[in-house]
Amino acid sequence: MHIENTVRLDFKDVLIRPKRSTLTSRSEVDITREFKFLHSSEKYHAIPIIAANMDTTGTFEMAQALGKHGLSTALHKHYTIDEYVAFFSRLEEKHTAFYSLGIGDGDWQKFCETMRRAPQGAIRYVCIDVANGYTEAFVAFVRKVRDTYPDLVIMAGNVVTGDMTEELLLSGADIVKVGIGPGSVCTTRKMTGVGYPQLSAVIECADAAHGLGGRICSDGGCTVPGDIAKAYGGGADFVMLGGMLAGHNEAGGETVEVDGKFFKRFYGMSSKDAMDKYAGGVAKYRAAEGKSVLLPARGPVEPTVQQILGGVRSACTYVGARRLKELTMRTTFVRVSMQTNDIFGKSA
Repeated sequence: MHIENTVRLDFKDVLIRPKRSTLTSRSEVDITREFKFLHSSEKYHAIPIIAANMDTTGTFEMAQALGKHGLSTALHKHYTIDEYVAFFSRLEEKHTAFYSLGIGDGDWQKFCETMRRAPQGAIRYVCIDVANGYTEAFVAFVRKVRDTYPDLVIMAGNVVTGDMTEELLLSGADIVKVGIGPGSVCTTRKMTGVGYPQLSAVIECADAAHGLGGRICSDGGCTVPGDIAKAYGGGADFVMLGGMLAGHNEAGGETVEVDGKFFKRFYGMSSKDAMDKYAGGVAKYRAAEGKSVLLPARGPVEPTVQQILGGVRSACTYVGARRLKELTMRTTFVRVSMQTNDIFGKSA
């Protein structure tokens, strides 16, 4: 047993301190990013926000809606091969969509068949997604995908520490997905006691990744546009959103009427609802690590996208960052909540 006494922080624990700025309008801020990747030769130029690969957010309809604004979508892995091929065959080149897969044999066979049938070059980004990115089997699978498809941009996760970030990058990942337990419908921290405060995870993993020329994606924990700005301020290259995009017309999930009001169901992919739907129920050797909630039906996603992008632009103006790339360099975090696990065991 070992105890680390260093304070770790979530988004709610800090604010970004304003700084002198020469910007006169939010319209002067460029929130696109240009990335080169550690392994793939693909060039990325877009707004680095990604809809999560949950079946309630990572839909074809969401990809089309977000693509119009330069945002990306990680598609959920439960579409059929025919559906994937049809979607990627008509996907505009300027739009970015990730094909998502797990590490099982069935996932691999389905992915290979989709790659074989899709037009050459149509699938350029993949998201290899597991709850626990610390296993040897996961690292070996990332290496297999890189060896088989050397030109793909590979995002892999989830992890929360610098050592494993480096391991995944050296094994073939271009982007490491960071976050264990911060999602609004994830109950991993409650069910297992495992996790890591998201802002500190982003800071530590970004430091490790950037030292090798890799990228990270902050996955989970953002509930308002300011949290997205904090993730970028902490060093995230990409930010993945679930709950902030759920409940819209373009999102998946059952629509439910309660007392004349309409709601959409939103659930974690390790929840009982998800496992009942895709795995025939919760296996006897495991417990559900997600929950299901009803969100008020929110209509089209367009207004929410405008709010998100406006909030990030505004954050940049407050610190004088003319480009999103500059936000990290110009961010100073101020702690606003006190934790009791300080190094001396006293309240901070």
